[in-house]
Amino acid sequence: MSDLVGQRATFTRMDQSTKEDWDIIMANLSHHAETTVADRVLDQLALLEGDHGGFACDRLTHSLQTAHLAERDGKDDEYLVCALLHDIGDVLAPFNHPEIGAAIVKPYVSEANHWMVLHHGTIQGYYFWHHIGLDRNARDALVDSPHYEPTVEFCGKYDQMAFDPDGVTPPLSHYEPLVRSVLRAG
Repeated sequence: MSDLVGQRATFTRMDQSTKEDWDIIMANLSHHAETTVADRVLDQLALLEGDHGGFACDRLTHSLQTAHLAERDGKDDEYLVCALLHDIGDVLAPFNHPEIGAAIVKPYVSEANHWMVLHHGTIQGYYFWHHIGLDRNARDALVDSPHYEPTVEFCGKYDQMAFDPDGVTPPLSHYEPLVRSVLRAG
């Protein structure tokens, strides 16, 4: 099917499409997933640099520190990529950013790590929601999930601890091989 990469389908309406058109589309989709998703994710992460959002460090530094703390504790590559990408949606959708990060990682990671990224915002709220008029215990509604405690650990040990402008912050290039490895088409 690699000879189909770069070709284009011929239909102008979905109801006019053919199997041959979809063979072309699927070959190009697979090629895109293997060659450009990681590039675009890394580019999007780089956009977090300089965006402080009022925090003591910018969002890229926060993401890198979160991944670094998890790496220091020996977490696996998939977990580290999730730690790195958990807030990637902050600048695009600040009120529902976990859904963006979760959508990106879903095809590539375990159900537990996907759940962690998807629900980290609510669980992280325990540390600050009471300061902004929200219920810090809203996370209790998620307690029946088998992924609840690992996500509480993620937020407690890594996410909420990674806002230090003087903290250890590896460069994004340190995590690039992991991003490329984890965000490969399966």
